[in-house]
Amino acid sequence: MKTRRRQRHRRSGSAVAALTAASLALGLFGCSDGDDRPEPTPTRPPTSAQPRTSYFTGLPADPGRPVLAVKIDNVRPARPHTGLDAADLVYVEQVESGLSRILAVYSSRLPPQVGPVRSARESDLELLRQFGRPALAYSGAQSRLGPLIDAAPVVALPPGKAPGAYIRGSDRPAPHNLYLRPGKALDAARGVSDASDIGLRFGPAPRDGRPTAEQTVRYPAARYAFTWSAAEKRWLVAMDGTAARTTDGKRLGAATVVVQYTDVRPSAFRDRGGSVSPYTETVGKGTALVLRDGRAFDARWERRTAGGDTVFTTAAGERFNFARGQVWVVLTER
Repeated sequence: MKTRRRQRHRRSGSAVAALTAASLALGLFGCSDGDDRPEPTPTRPPTSAQPRTSYFTGLPADPGRPVLAVKIDNVRPARPHTGLDAADLVYVEQVESGLSRILAVYSSRLPPQVGPVRSARESDLELLRQFGRPALAYSGAQSRLGPLIDAAPVVALPPGKAPGAYIRGSDRPAPHNLYLRPGKALDAARGVSDASDIGLRFGPAPRDGRPTAEQTVRYPAARYAFTWSAAEKRWLVAMDGTAARTTDGKRLGAATVVVQYTDVRPSAFRDRGGSVSPYTETVGKGTALVLRDGRAFDARWERRTAGGDTVFTTAAGERFNFARGQVWVVLTER
């Protein structure tokens, strides 16, 4: 069974003590993350130790942490965002009326708050299948979508199922003031999958690529610009012509930006105003533009099944290496 199917579990105190004692006797036990006790002398040379890195960013992290996805509002009154800079992966999707919404995936780090949180869409369920059974935090969903969410392999965490994880802010009017406390959300969840390999690779860039200072992605009623900062070694994000920042003043930016071209078709759902909800296909194959290190690379993507990995390859057919750090995936029409 694939690693992604692993789920969180808690051992009893006696079981942990027994395991610790047995492991120490064999000289094989090491302290877990967050344990400040010194590790015992390793029995192998340090060079043989396997690095602990995130499957989603390539940075040092505990890869065994649970996966939490949060649906985030992205109209002008919802900005600036809170906690978005701590996400491992940031997906941008088209929603009704040509606007966009964000699905942020957390595992390596959990900020104190994330938001503002908004409602889920049908496309989210297919996109999240590659993570196994992640937790999904959202403000709600239309009644017809409810049965699909219940049947999907996600741990649904709307306010009704995790009331202690949500708070209303006083900085802006509803519905743009609902915030999530990620730690409390995961405390309310059971059976959430740990982070696992979803197909991303990190390492040196391909040899080709075009020097690129800025790349713009347009939706019918939204616009994203990614500008390379050599000083910060990342792509700074602007939304609708304004520099994107967090509520504590940090500039949003990504080590790697993927513009993933795919099919965006009408779904069977509509919003309260009667506008059709778009459905963004994330299973299939197509082309992509990858931005890293101040260069743009032509690439291809393929995801054969909903439960399968999304594999990015170069024009020559080799696995594409992303730069280590936060990754933005902008899903847009071909």
